Amino acid sequence: MAFEARIFDRIEEIDPAGWDACFPGEAEGHAYYRACERSSKGTMQKGAVAVFHGTRLVAAAPTFKNVFRLDTPFQGQLRRLTERLRPLVKGIIDLPIVGLGSPYSERCHLGFAQDLDLNSRKAILALLLSRFEEHAGRQGTPLLALKDLCARDQAAFDQTIRAVGWTRASSLPIALLDLPFPDLEAYLGNLSAATRKDIRRKLRTAGAIRVEWRSDLAGLEKEVASLYESTRQRSGLDYGDFETIPDDYFPAVTGALGKQARIALYWVGAELCAFNLVFVEKERMIDKFLGVSYPLGPEHNIYAISWIENVRKCLDLGIRLLQTGQTAYGLKLRYGSRLEPSYVYFKHRSTLRYAILKAMNRLIRADRLDPDLRAARAFTS
Repeated sequence: MAFEARIFDRIEEIDPAGWDACFPGEAEGHAYYRACERSSKGTMQKGAVAVFHGTRLVAAAPTFKNVFRLDTPFQGQLRRLTERLRPLVKGIIDLPIVGLGSPYSERCHLGFAQDLDLNSRKAILALLLSRFEEHAGRQGTPLLALKDLCARDQAAFDQTIRAVGWTRASSLPIALLDLPFPDLEAYLGNLSAATRKDIRRKLRTAGAIRVEWRSDLAGLEKEVASLYESTRQRSGLDYGDFETIPDDYFPAVTGALGKQARIALYWVGAELCAFNLVFVEKERMIDKFLGVSYPLGPEHNIYAISWIENVRKCLDLGIRLLQTGQTAYGLKLRYGSRLEPSYVYFKHRSTLRYAILKAMNRLIRADRLDPDLRAARAFTS
């Protein structure tokens, strides 16, 4: 029986059990992407590509569509310059794109039936990519991308992807904190003396903060969305649509994931100081989004307090890995995290434009242009 790759306009058209079997234990499974698709109102997260063997789903990946700006990796003065020039060159630097992966995830969820060996997975991936390229061609979208392939999948599938004409680029790495510790004191003891002293000093202000863990946002939907957007605007970084989320993302996702989505609320008296959305898996906690009230949050050292609260929660649940994303690398490295590489692959159907993009790829690297990452690497060198 032959394998068949299919394109789906909506992920809800795919059987949830078949999808989740390709991603065992993942919080960002079928329910998550279905919620993202609904909350995005079709503007970014849209559909999936899947491979079947008869009626059995054996491989899958979510898909998205967007307009990709070539100056997306630029930050600071470079970004301000391109913003001024954009009205003159918009038709050149704004490229319609369809991609594998999601703007709402830090990794490309490329999954396979668990009983397939590596050679079978490679052959199925080549089929999936071929069908995806055909779909993009029919839509008239010239630029394709595979967003944020994790290091493990890159090692397994790099040759397969590049063999069909795709080009690899470095993406922003993922910060991961290993927690092989029996308790919080053991974790703190693993840090440098200066960092440990700084955290203990900041925790002395924690008495003014009340922490509330919830599984829903009933009554707080607008306040949480506002805190997130305020925090994003203050970050000093701008990755365009790839860091924005719909207003109803938080209630949609928490409603869909149930106990796998938890929200830590940080109160100072009756005022919401901060919130932190996390996804809880058996062996990993994903620190998804943090929103902070200014200046209240920084005045109460909310970053350190929320970090320690997440570490404590992981240790209480027996979780040994805390994933904390693709920003604020300096703080995360000081608090014991390591950086795992992440990769983007791209392909353009125009030979000339593809050659230009490949030349730009050798000069423009997101992992070198991100100011937080540059500072963090200087700190650790």
